[in-house]
Amino acid sequence: MRARPGGPNLSGRKSDSGRTFHSPPFAMNSEQREPTIGFIGTGHMGAAMATNLLRAGHRLQVYNRTAGKTEPLRQLGAREAATPAEAARDAAVVFSMVTDADALRELTTGPDGLLSGLAPEAIHVSCSTVGPDTNEELARAHQEHGSQLVAAPVFGKPDAAATGMLWVCLSGPAEAKARVQPLLRAFSQGVHDFGEAVGAANVVKLCGNFMLGAAIEAMAEAFTLAEKSGLDRRQVYEMFTSTLFDTPVYRSYGRMVATEDYQPLGAGPQLLEKDLRLVLDQARDRGVPMPFANIVLDHLSATVLRRRTDEDWTSFARRISEGAGLRR
Repeated sequence: MRARPGGPNLSGRKSDSGRTFHSPPFAMNSEQREPTIGFIGTGHMGAAMATNLLRAGHRLQVYNRTAGKTEPLRQLGAREAATPAEAARDAAVVFSMVTDADALRELTTGPDGLLSGLAPEAIHVSCSTVGPDTNEELARAHQEHGSQLVAAPVFGKPDAAATGMLWVCLSGPAEAKARVQPLLRAFSQGVHDFGEAVGAANVVKLCGNFMLGAAIEAMAEAFTLAEKSGLDRRQVYEMFTSTLFDTPVYRSYGRMVATEDYQPLGAGPQLLEKDLRLVLDQARDRGVPMPFANIVLDHLSATVLRRRTDEDWTSFARRISEGAGLRR
């Protein structure tokens, strides 16, 4: 059955937390007459986003390569799909949140990919951190199919996703963006629209991840200098984050760097290593020298080689302490 997109239902529905969600009838199932949304990729971040969509009253079809990761969503009422194509079938909007470009291409255009199940005029919301060229390539495949792709990478950790406090960067066709905006409210505190060039939001996401890495590098160097000079690095952190650098990034990541306690795990070092490589690919393509990005990438690569699976990517800050002769 072809999905039948509709306009937003402006009657709000409240979640358990009291936040108001607006639930438009994006696709109607002939039997249930309820919105149908596909969600592909239910790792830590994807599962939190999908959970908020469910709590906002949407009907979800979910798929993950590791099937067990969809079980908590199934218990909340989602239907588990056997393939990406099945997750996309009869859905007017399909979200994807996966680790890299290869996975995104495979689940979109590969055998049993979402395009083989997606109705014409449906929308694929690509939330993964990939290079702009990847979403541009997939947008062309969607155009040939008669569907559309919108890029919507997010900023925030899984705990922010769980509480509906992500920041969304958005780019792609205007009409498609207008249709998906009400859904984005289920897991975000704000959406920033960067125009119709579908890769634009991905550039912003890469710029942001580079800036996060540069901030962590700066804090690691500064706190290590303070410690080697006889100061308590935690006291230095408290001073700066209550004065000059009183911002969420410096407070949250800075606490990890100051205490050298790199848990809970948000994203692993291997994911951000991939992102910094994408940053440098884009920089080379556009002729932009980014020496700090190379420094952060070197520290991330050294961290990945240590094969720790229980620490946040911020743990690359340890390399500065080690370089200064501080052993933990």
